[in-house]
Amino acid sequence: MLSNSLSFWACLPFVVLLASIAVFPLLNKQWWDKYFPVVSIGMGILVIQYYVFVIHSIIPILDSLHEYISFIALIGSLYVITGGIHIRLNGRSKPVTNVIFLAIGAVIANIVGTTGASMILIRPYLRVNHYRIKPFHIIFFIFIVSNVGGALTPVGDPPLFIGYLKGIPFFWSINNLWYIWLFAIAALLLIFYIIDDYHFENLTHHQQNLAEEIGEHAKVEGLFNIFYLAIVLIAVFISNPPFLREVLIVLAGLGSYYSTSSKIHKKNNFDFIPIKEVAILFLGIFIAMVPALDWIRQNSENLGLQHAGQYYWATGALSSVLDNTPTYLNFLNAALGQFGSKGIAAQIGYFLQSQRIIIQAISIGAVFFGAMTYIGNGPNLMVKSIAEQAGIECPSFISYILKYSLLILLPLFVIIWFLFFR
Repeated sequence: MLSNSLSFWACLPFVVLLASIAVFPLLNKQWWDKYFPVVSIGMGILVIQYYVFVIHSIIPILDSLHEYISFIALIGSLYVITGGIHIRLNGRSKPVTNVIFLAIGAVIANIVGTTGASMILIRPYLRVNHYRIKPFHIIFFIFIVSNVGGALTPVGDPPLFIGYLKGIPFFWSINNLWYIWLFAIAALLLIFYIIDDYHFENLTHHQQNLAEEIGEHAKVEGLFNIFYLAIVLIAVFISNPPFLREVLIVLAGLGSYYSTSSKIHKKNNFDFIPIKEVAILFLGIFIAMVPALDWIRQNSENLGLQHAGQYYWATGALSSVLDNTPTYLNFLNAALGQFGSKGIAAQIGYFLQSQRIIIQAISIGAVFFGAMTYIGNGPNLMVKSIAEQAGIECPSFISYILKYSLLILLPLFVIIWFLFFR
């Protein structure tokens, strides 16, 4: 609990940080690449000062830092472990090949999580498309593998895991969200195929012939890293004692790094630049977003949310720019609060029986809308960084939203609302 009422103006550093991420790379990319740590950490320091000298409570900051440690330990270790797995596919991609690849990624995302699937598949995806790679290839990978794909299990995306910890059965998501997931994945794959086929047909005859060449034989190296990946997936379910989960995850990452040969790392063009950028940027984000999350927590029950569609849009809109896990939890608690002060287990039981559509709306909003921006979900920025390290030009923060999110995702999300939550 906060000792003093939280001012909405405390959210200003977070707004400034988001605006900086969107604008400065366009105005002066060299300046941003050099000084983004100053901007990110600086906005975080302003928020810390506000909580120390105005709110007189540092607990929300410490809680967010704990979440950040868990986040960066997981995403960092997965980045290292998957960097030790080299997947070489046979031949080069055609539109149908890419559709199959992304569909498999959407399924795998529910087994190893959106972060795990993204880190495992992004490098072979880039390699098989290298002769004709375009920015939309990266964006649709983020849409499908890094976000929408992980809506079927608690392992798939962190918000669903929080729901599982709060009493929602493990298989509830796949039993109740599968048809929405299937509709969204099918729609995105169809749109992707149309765009990819158009670009493929406009290639030169020589470029199209490249896709017919067999190339190198398919091969997977570093399979022993699956052992370390399994340790990470098991550790995710450990909640006590404090920090044991994070220690195990980090140890798995270290074990993978030091047991993987430098030849595999070299084949994957592996270095620590992408994870360094993500770690610094998200440190500022995790701290600067605390006032926004606290404001939602204080006011969620007064927002007048009554229907599934309202929960869908509210959860989704905020999950686009805030950590979708606490956003999911805040709106879940707000929905449960409509039914009195019964124990949370009893409330979850009631929802599962008579108000499951609200949990469906909150779950889909939290998972799907993470694809709306680069910072909506952790893997998004990682995929972008890895692609840029491979020399691929990716859309800016604003271009991502204007050219892809608003034109492709938003209409799809409106259709999902109309069909399932209206």
